[in-house]
Amino acid sequence: GCPQSVPKVSLPSRFPPAVTSEQIEQLQRRFKQLSRNTQTIRKENFDSIPDLEFNPIRTRIVHAFFDKRNLRKASDGSVEEINFEEFLTIMSYFRPIEMDMDEAQLESFRQEKLKFLFHMYDADSDGIITLQEYKNVLDELMSGNPHLEKESLRAIAEGAMLEAASVCMEQRGPDEVYQGITFEDFLKMWRGIDIETKMHVRFLTMETIAHCY
Repeated sequence: GCPQSVPKVSLPSRFPPAVTSEQIEQLQRRFKQLSRNTQTIRKENFDSIPDLEFNPIRTRIVHAFFDKRNLRKASDGSVEEINFEEFLTIMSYFRPIEMDMDEAQLESFRQEKLKFLFHMYDADSDGIITLQEYKNVLDELMSGNPHLEKESLRAIAEGAMLEAASVCMEQRGPDEVYQGITFEDFLKMWRGIDIETKMHVRFLTMETIAHCY
C-alpha cells in the first residue's frame, strides 16, 4: 500500500531555498515510487513512467539525470545511480519561476535551465555543440512527428543547423575558426524564447502513477 507518512529530509545546500517542505515531501514520494522504495534510482527505473514512453528524446532526458555535469560533480561522465539528494539537485533545474525574483535572479535561473539543455545537445561533454550534435537532437525531436516525411525531416534539421551556424558565425572575428556552438552562442540562440516556464517535468506529478510499490 501507499506510505502514510514521509520522513522529514534536510535540503541539500545546492537546492533552491524557495522550495517548500510540501514540495520536498511530494518529490520524496515520487522518488520512492521510482526507486521502488530503495535508496537509489537507476536508469531502468524510468521505464515505468508513461509520459516518457513515447518522448522522442527519452534517452537523452533519462541520461540527463545521471550526467555528472548536471549533478555538479564533474565536467564529463555519468553515474550509475542517484540518491534522493542528487534527485533534488536535478529537479532544481525544473523549478518553476518565482514571482519575487529580481532581474539578476531571473537571469541566473534562465542560465541554469539553458545549461542543463546545453548538456543534452553536447553529447561528448567537450563544451561545444558541433553542428552534427545539434542536428542529431533535431532529428530525434522531429522523429516523433508522424506527419513529416523523412526528406522533410532532413531538410528542416539541416536548415535549423545552418541557421544556428550563421548566428554563431556573426559573433566571431574574420580570423576565428568556427568549431561549433559554445554556451555563449547557445544563450544568444535562445534569446527571446520563454525557457523559464516551458522547461518543466510533467511526469513528476503524482497522478501519473496511481499505484504504489
